Amino acid sequence: MNVGVSLCFSFLAKAVELLPIGVAYGIWTGIGSIGSVIIGMYFFNENKSVAKLVCISFIIIGVARLKTFS
Repeated sequence: MNVGVSLCFSFLAKAVELLPIGVAYGIWTGIGSIGSVIIGMYFFNENKSVAKLVCISFIIIGVARLKTFS
């Protein structure tokens, strides 16, 4: 677990070298949120509703737009 956290923070630190901190953190948290939802759906049998998938796609679109406009 500690190795994973260390890797995540090191990737965030590397991203901050190229992106503003607000954009880098937004992308970082978006990826974490999407990963949590996907893990919940596949490993813990949470519901896979269309609304949940639409919301995940909004996060992906938002992250892509943050990168585009930065």
